[in-house]
Amino acid sequence: MKIEFREFNPFDLWVWLEFNTVPSPREKEYVEEVFNSWFLLGKLGGFDAENLQVQEVGVDISYMEYRDQVADSSLMALMHNKSEFEYLGTWGRCWFDLGTSDAIALDVLINSLQQLSKEYVEIESLFIGGENADWPIENSNQSLFYEDELNGRI
Repeated sequence: MKIEFREFNPFDLWVWLEFNTVPSPREKEYVEEVFNSWFLLGKLGGFDAENLQVQEVGVDISYMEYRDQVADSSLMALMHNKSEFEYLGTWGRCWFDLGTSDAIALDVLINSLQQLSKEYVEIESLFIGGENADWPIENSNQSLFYEDELNGRI
């Protein structure tokens, strides 16, 4: 799976997948489950690089003392919003507002998609950010959410 970063705005981010063939309904289900799970972890603050206590200890975590005050003192790192996953031929895309979540979130997504591609759904390429010329973004989801919020619809 080829991975490419394009223009990156964490508050208005499109993630694009290019498949080898048009994905089947079952393959779409696998892909969407990865993205939904990733977003849920982000919404719950799972991608907080300021609080990686277990990772920082290293290999031997037996009887490790977990310090709640460290977790409580770090800034919240929450994802804010996402769109539904969309498909067009061999392409798939999803929009995210990553909020204050840290870049570790992208590593987790990339690692998960690489394994998904090896085991279940062959993914040709993953593009983080930017836009595809052959599938334009008519309106940013971010601006739509903000307009709805301003008009009292959210």
